[in-house]
Amino acid sequence: MRWSNSMIPTLREVPSEAVVPSHQLMLRAGLIQQVAAGTYSYLPLGWRVMQKVMDIIREEMNAAEAVEVFMPAMQPIESLERSGRNVDYGDNLFVLTDRHGRAQALSPTHEEVITDMFGAFVKSYKQLPLTLYQIQTKFRDEFRPRFGVLRSREFMMKDAYSFHIDEGSLGAVYQRQYDAYCRIFDRCGVDNYVIVEAESGPIGGSASHEFIMPCETGEDVILQSDKGNYAANVEKCEIGERGHELAGEATGELEQVHTPGCATIEDVGKIMKVKAPHLLKTMVYEADGSWVVAVVRGDHELNEGKLKEATGASVLVMADEARAKEAGFAIGFVGPHVPVSCKTYVDPDAAQAQFWACGANEADHHVKHFNWQRDLLDHVDDDCVIVADIRNAAEGDPSPKNDGGVLRESRGIELGHVFKLGSKYSDALGVTVLDEQQQARPVLMGCYGIGVNRILAAWIESDHGRDEGGIIWPMAIAPYQVVITTIKYEGEVQAAADALYDELLAAGVDVLLDDRDERAGVKFKDADLIGIPLRITVGDRGLKSDEVELKARTSEDAEMVARGDAAARAVALIEEALKTS
Repeated sequence: MRWSNSMIPTLREVPSEAVVPSHQLMLRAGLIQQVAAGTYSYLPLGWRVMQKVMDIIREEMNAAEAVEVFMPAMQPIESLERSGRNVDYGDNLFVLTDRHGRAQALSPTHEEVITDMFGAFVKSYKQLPLTLYQIQTKFRDEFRPRFGVLRSREFMMKDAYSFHIDEGSLGAVYQRQYDAYCRIFDRCGVDNYVIVEAESGPIGGSASHEFIMPCETGEDVILQSDKGNYAANVEKCEIGERGHELAGEATGELEQVHTPGCATIEDVGKIMKVKAPHLLKTMVYEADGSWVVAVVRGDHELNEGKLKEATGASVLVMADEARAKEAGFAIGFVGPHVPVSCKTYVDPDAAQAQFWACGANEADHHVKHFNWQRDLLDHVDDDCVIVADIRNAAEGDPSPKNDGGVLRESRGIELGHVFKLGSKYSDALGVTVLDEQQQARPVLMGCYGIGVNRILAAWIESDHGRDEGGIIWPMAIAPYQVVITTIKYEGEVQAAADALYDELLAAGVDVLLDDRDERAGVKFKDADLIGIPLRITVGDRGLKSDEVELKARTSEDAEMVARGDAAARAVALIEEALKTS
């Protein structure tokens, strides 16, 4: 491609709306253009990178015996209602109404559509296992899209779905996809990823792993044992054994304090002159229609997934304020000693014999010197108070391996996610297959997603993905492998550059010829900004000795090579780079 025939609108200044490096450089290098909040057009360079990433994904999916399909971006809302995901996604689901008054959803993922497709054509266990995948645009109505393509409302995803008659088959294909993901990220150059245990979220399922690239600007919080034998995201991370003591002596008489308008732990702490580690945060939930109370320390965050698991509930929701007040809960001022018959789940760090302040179960009031034994245990049955890990893990917590390891917190960007879905969707949509005894059996499923856009941004966010000059693309996904920069595109320089361009094209190299009528300095800056791995400079001075300059984007030094050897030398460097990716 000749630069003059493409559209590469580079910018010198950092756009004011861009905060993180990937967003800044994708705009400055002319990869994307913002159309609206959270939606972007991919310009020629950006789309070439996207296509190269998608080519790698397709090669590895095909090698893993997955078959490509293509499904519509829009689906009837009834499909999501059958699985309950219209509720799970809530306001993040884009819903529109067609001219006939029928509600349609822009798909965040395609579990329902693919399950219906499978059910229409596959009837026997003999046709299993089967893995189908697509690369398609997805939609989520993010309340606050930000960070460019890292958190957008429209994005490109590879989603694959596998179908099985038994757990053994599901486990084998899950591992095959897991391994394929490792190869995909390695080939794309994003090879410093961490694989962590994860929650399945609104997609559902049991076993689940995320592929996370550590990065300070990432929105995912991950915790890893300093012994290197455990990693999980904050939603899934377990905490090691912690002692607890509910039966200790009271630190004083229960003292009520007037705390009008105190809506947060910080507000309460200021009025009561109590620090967060000595406050109890008490929350009211409904678990399968029954009231439950959850208590964590004031400086900790409740983990709803853990609470749901502890209660054994199939449905756990935060209590409706009006219903809870009618039942007797003083919402906003709830303490563990509630005047309502219910079960109370307490995190071990909150289940300690120490000074505590908490809600008074009376509007605009809190209490000091709450004591578990005196104020709660002496008034309820033994099975009404359960101590369980119900909070988010944090920096410094003991590793769940209970081997002396300590959890360390970091941030990262989620690149991919694999799930064992089980029969959630086949049950909801009534999809079965016949087994060897010709009996209808529920279908087990796996789900495997990759955020294509995020691979681009994650690479740029990584330490080796950029420098002060711009992007540094790896050879495998660079928009072009070589840029030919002409000092002045005319006469002998033009003829030499054109000949080298034709030779590289004939050798199968992705090459960009900078034939613009611009100063050499502008061309060099643009070549660095867009991040092409190899630059060949053709100028009068070098041609006097029949040489051109070859420089790698990551190298401080350039080498002079004979003009006739330049193409072969570039090809050798490209092959070497691709071999190591």
